[in-house]
Amino acid sequence: MKKLLYILVFALSAISLAQNNELFDQANALYNEGKFSDAVNKYEAIIKNGQHSAELYYNLGNAHYKLNNIAPSIYYYEKALQLKPNDKEIVNNIAYAKNMTIDDIEAVPKLGLSRFFNKAINALTYDNWATLSIIFVVAFVLLFITYFFTFSTSKKRLAFVSGLGSLLIGLICLSFAFKKQNLDKNNNPAIVFAKETEVKSEPNMGSTEAFVLHEGTKVQVLDTINNWKKIKLADGKTGWIISGDIKLLNTF
Repeated sequence: MKKLLYILVFALSAISLAQNNELFDQANALYNEGKFSDAVNKYEAIIKNGQHSAELYYNLGNAHYKLNNIAPSIYYYEKALQLKPNDKEIVNNIAYAKNMTIDDIEAVPKLGLSRFFNKAINALTYDNWATLSIIFVVAFVLLFITYFFTFSTSKKRLAFVSGLGSLLIGLICLSFAFKKQNLDKNNNPAIVFAKETEVKSEPNMGSTEAFVLHEGTKVQVLDTINNWKKIKLADGKTGWIISGDIKLLNTF
């Protein structure tokens, strides 16, 4: 009975994958014909089927860009970048799309060691840093065993120094892994979808206006109260925005 169930699940998955691949090809053909709205519908149908990929989001961002849909184009480019970090084509297209936005927000630059460490930590994923820490700790154990069982003074010295170096690097990688995990946990970006929205100083309509944002602007979500989100801009400004005016990027 279980084997039959597994076969059924596998068959359904294969059919779904084939359908999504067919939809993807159809969407690409429509895009190449200049039928961008129709292409968007096809791409979105694939997402509704539960399939996600950098290529899908990238193409969807391109279709919205051709339609001058500022917020959706940036939103889908950003989602593509989440799945394929540092991809040059995606980064370039995000820059082009951001040229259509109204808000000009300059990020607060990180200086000195803070900038260096943030760049180093973000160079790899949490899993990559954790894997590296395990590799160096295992190397330390092997070198310690070598040190313990070898009789040559020079080999003992080399194993001792190399072992300490491996342990130190392993601990650094481990600390970077935890730091990266914490950064990822607190990273909750969103894109403003409202054409224009007032950001309030408090989570209610009667509070004073803190500033105004327009579609396509990227924000960080810090907190949620009822139908309000507390956001932070790249320049450090904070305020409260109606939840429906933004769309979270970390949802798949």
